[in-house]
Amino acid sequence: MPENEPVDPAAPWEYTLYIPNDLRAVTVCRRTLRLILTMHGLIRLVDTAELLATELVSNAVRHTKGPAALRVRWAAGVLRVGAWDADPGPPEPPGNLDALTEAEEGRGLALVRACADLWGWQPLARGGNRGKYVWCDLVAA
Repeated sequence: MPENEPVDPAAPWEYTLYIPNDLRAVTVCRRTLRLILTMHGLIRLVDTAELLATELVSNAVRHTKGPAALRVRWAAGVLRVGAWDADPGPPEPPGNLDALTEAEEGRGLALVRACADLWGWQPLARGGNRGKYVWCDLVAA
């Protein structure tokens, strides 16, 4: 597509960023997500999406041994942010956010549940690798 051709802002798109098992990758994901959303005119979703992506990706890196990936998808006015990791086991269920305000750990999925319009997880096999995909949706309206 030529650079000066208008882009349909409602057109669906998806990005996947594969990352090593390294906590520095969380910052790379956060900054990449900010750039993606800014370039697609979704700046109003950046702060919440960054928080959610940080929680999902840091869980993937901290609690598993293999590679991981950040996946960002836009379709029908919904932004889906998700993290794939190499562990097929389910994530720990989110606790009560109010009870976790002083906790050092365990707030991640509680924050996701509190800030996202919808969230969930599913077992996933990709490229011969088994694992899981934990995702959350933000409705743009």
